[in-house]
Amino acid sequence: MKRVALTGNEAVSLAMKQINPDVVAAYPITPQTEIVQMFSQYVADGQVDTEFITVESEHSAMSASIGASASGARAMTATSANGLALMWEVMYIAASSRLPIIMPVVNRALSAPINIHCDHSDAMGARDSGWIQLFSENSQEAYDNVIQAIRIAESANVLLPVMVNLDGFIISHAVENIDVLDDEKVQDFIGSYTADYSLLDKDNPITFGPLALQDYYFEAKRQQVEAMKYAHKAIPEVAREYEKLTGRGYGYFTPYRMEDAEVVIIGLGSTMGTAQVAVDELRKEGNKVGLLKLRVFRPFPKEELARMLAGIPVVGVMDRADTFSGNGGPLFADLNTVLYGGEERPELYNFIYGLGGRDINVSNLMEIYRYLLNARDGQTLNRVNYFGVRE
Repeated sequence: MKRVALTGNEAVSLAMKQINPDVVAAYPITPQTEIVQMFSQYVADGQVDTEFITVESEHSAMSASIGASASGARAMTATSANGLALMWEVMYIAASSRLPIIMPVVNRALSAPINIHCDHSDAMGARDSGWIQLFSENSQEAYDNVIQAIRIAESANVLLPVMVNLDGFIISHAVENIDVLDDEKVQDFIGSYTADYSLLDKDNPITFGPLALQDYYFEAKRQQVEAMKYAHKAIPEVAREYEKLTGRGYGYFTPYRMEDAEVVIIGLGSTMGTAQVAVDELRKEGNKVGLLKLRVFRPFPKEELARMLAGIPVVGVMDRADTFSGNGGPLFADLNTVLYGGEERPELYNFIYGLGGRDINVSNLMEIYRYLLNARDGQTLNRVNYFGVRE
């Protein structure tokens, strides 16, 4: 293992190089473009054996990945924002066909108005497409998540595609020191992949994506639910093996100073690193605050979250996307559902923030914690708050 200074995009591209997939289908979009651009250089330099396919759109990139994976290949692609939205139709096909495609998504706001900066509206728009979704706080986690994603996706009872999310520009273009594995160790960890079924096996012909009307469609969807249940088991199993290899532990989420916390914030992505500093500052003042950084959004770790949050008086839920339902953001909605009816249910407050890349800093997060401390002390406050917006 060695320490190197890399941007998030460089870290993801390096992980892809070490995985050495059979096929990468690529189309550029800011702020993801560098991932496939740098990977194409690995291809040109002969450092990987990958068939690199340049396509005419993100829809085609996912379609080519589906064709490659259905033929038994390890397939990867990458995208952002409107590119992910253009894949919409075929993302569902990838998941329902049980194809273990890996796709880094550099999170970016969806148009309109046109915006190239970070929020989570792209990934949250695809949250119910049947893909496993991992989120990264920094470049190190982005690198580690991509490598673990291979093992998770290809687990025998899972066979689902995995989306690895990293915040646009904040992670993708910022340089950090990260620890990277030797190529050989990555190859040993992921192992070889042989698909049980292949479109190219002429002696055992099969079909992918056939017509299934009232007679079988429902059963196919139900099988995807079981696959997600197996993914829920596979994610920590893969993480334990990865920790033995690297010393870096991963779970569904990472608690920070939660041991006696009375007010907790939960959220996704790079903001959770900033929130740790806010927690430390407020702890110096004697405030019992904590943080829960969620790594796995799909499958949603409902039992584990319910246990972790039981008995905590007040929880603030940070969403970098809105559902436009009038009832808050996607993480807030899911967490409300999970905790509904619980005997030790915390009071939940939603903070929708950072849309279109609007900055959030330590003092902002301390302000949110102080707002939640007021709720703990009995003040009546808004359940859904739009933090940092000019009302």
